[in-house]
Amino acid sequence: MSTLIDETHDPQLQSWVASANAPETDFPIQNLPYGRYRRDDAAPWRIGTAIGAHILDLEQAGLIAAQDMPALMRAPRRGRAALRLAISRALRAGNPDEARLRAALVPQSQAQMGLPCEIGDYTDFYAGIHHARAAGSLLRPGEPLLPNYRWLPVGYHGRASSIAASPDHVRRPWGQRRGPESGPPVFEPSARLDYELELAWFVGAGNARGEPIAMAGAEDHLFGVVLLNDWSARDIQAWEYQPLGPFLGKSFASTISPWIVTLEALAPFRVPAQRPAGDPQPLAYLDSLANRAAGAVDLHLEVRLQTAAMRAAGHPGDRLSQSAATDSYWTAAQLLTHHASNGCNLRTGDLLGTGTLSGPPPAQGGSLLELSLGGSRKLLLSNGEARSFLEDGDCVVLTGSCMRAGYRRIGLGECRGTVEPASRRA
Repeated sequence: MSTLIDETHDPQLQSWVASANAPETDFPIQNLPYGRYRRDDAAPWRIGTAIGAHILDLEQAGLIAAQDMPALMRAPRRGRAALRLAISRALRAGNPDEARLRAALVPQSQAQMGLPCEIGDYTDFYAGIHHARAAGSLLRPGEPLLPNYRWLPVGYHGRASSIAASPDHVRRPWGQRRGPESGPPVFEPSARLDYELELAWFVGAGNARGEPIAMAGAEDHLFGVVLLNDWSARDIQAWEYQPLGPFLGKSFASTISPWIVTLEALAPFRVPAQRPAGDPQPLAYLDSLANRAAGAVDLHLEVRLQTAAMRAAGHPGDRLSQSAATDSYWTAAQLLTHHASNGCNLRTGDLLGTGTLSGPPPAQGGSLLELSLGGSRKLLLSNGEARSFLEDGDCVVLTGSCMRAGYRRIGLGECRGTVEPASRRA
């Protein structure tokens, strides 16, 4: 199921782009993610590959023929592997075309990043079992996990129009929430604004309506992964979510990292998809030997919070938690296969969120809802401030990286978003 490891993953490869050889970079020559950038607001979006602190413009470098990200994403995996190999060879130290290719290099500091592609549809799942159990314990102490959880990937249809690329500015939403006891609800700015640490998978090639996707071929329909912050207004969400699930408490904003790290780049970091002892194995349509052997990705995740006061003082922010993609109960292939199992037609550029990826202990919660026990306690920060939920001016930074002995570390970049005050009402 996973892409074969080839010469592009060689940890000894060096690039003529010096910043790509720095050990701390997320974007060494072994990564080569795709994104869209422009020089200014008036310029069109262009496709590039992140390499160290720079972007290689792929059309200007002669590596693609047109600015057509959907065509690149839905190409057969063999074709995508061939393009990856061509980019890798172009960027390797000693390439005699270095002088020509340097003309296609753009410093990331001089580029505006946009969504890596147009997102037609967005589905958010609930695949992080530790988050599901922790959140369920707050809402349903007697039954934190509903009976269907271990049998199917639970999900809902989100709002694609309000997804933006990092760095993002998120305005605190207005909404209806529960009022005083025995009184009517109130319509006010959310007082319980939260983040959610997630990953999101981009669909590459789609499927025809009425035609499901089998597990054996599911990864042929996946292009790559980004970080996702699914901002959540917990007070609005709690009042509205029954009986049909999330709506305005979620739809006001979602932020993704701007670089898609491809399945090809993730090949060295594939690990078995494992379930706790005693849990049922998936139904046959959600199971395969290949998925059990290497369906998961060993990807480490982190959340940092920088308050406005920290920023003014030059403080980089506090790490709030760490977790891993292996904390997901369902793999990317299972999310996609279940989504299409009723014949739903997925399309190139559709986004599949994993849901919050929390670790097993409470300190690894992927949201403030968990870390603050539903707002009942405050987290003390290193500068003396405290938080139960987000305040205006707070900046949330999600990061993720893959590490394995014998291979070069690769990262997903940053998913950064800053909370702005609610809009004024007439």
